Amino acid sequence: MRIENRKNDELREVKFTVDYTKHAPGSVLVEFGDTKVITTASVEQGKPKWMDKDDPRGWLTAEYSLLPTSTSTRCKRERSKVSGRTYEIQRLIGRSLRAAVDLTKIPDLTITIDADVIQADGGTRTASICGGYVALCEAVHKLMQDGTLAQNPIVEPIAAISAGIVDGEVRLDLNYEEDSHAQVDSNIVLTKSGKIVDFQTTAEGGPYEYDKMIEIFNVAKSGIEKIIAKYPILM
Repeated sequence: MRIENRKNDELREVKFTVDYTKHAPGSVLVEFGDTKVITTASVEQGKPKWMDKDDPRGWLTAEYSLLPTSTSTRCKRERSKVSGRTYEIQRLIGRSLRAAVDLTKIPDLTITIDADVIQADGGTRTASICGGYVALCEAVHKLMQDGTLAQNPIVEPIAAISAGIVDGEVRLDLNYEEDSHAQVDSNIVLTKSGKIVDFQTTAEGGPYEYDKMIEIFNVAKSGIEKIIAKYPILM
């Protein structure tokens, strides 16, 4: 039996609280069980300098951080240089959310998704993607209302979830205790229609069988469908 008495294919309690902060065009407190992340979407005129001036696309990027007391022991703030782990997670969040957007419909704009983990209990990167998508939708809705955007740039909803093999069993939405001794650890990002955006899976111990990988994917797909059904804003 799992710690929260969940079934192996059962999500933790998932909550999205929109308009969580005052100033950001999009802001969400996303909760997956005891994992809590504040995600915000901010909008700036202009594009990154590396983009060609004639490129018709705008840009969407992401930043991620763990607050010092989000974990059981205080983690240091990354002030001047982010760690390799943080950089990897930021890239994952950014490319996942770009998969949901037609960048040609946000010309000359840069949207930044900030994900700040205030309490970590496993699955912070996947929670950040889900909360980031909702914050993005909230910001897009406001940009369309005020006339900044002429068209809705959201192509299709996306969501993410963790899964893995713990004690020989495929389990969905791992908390920290499960993740810390999982034999296989996976993070899956899918569109609402089931297309794969990202499928990261790693055998932490020995190799595992193909049919277990398929089982991980299928349980994650089912979980992602349930998460998207909980989104307070769909565009």
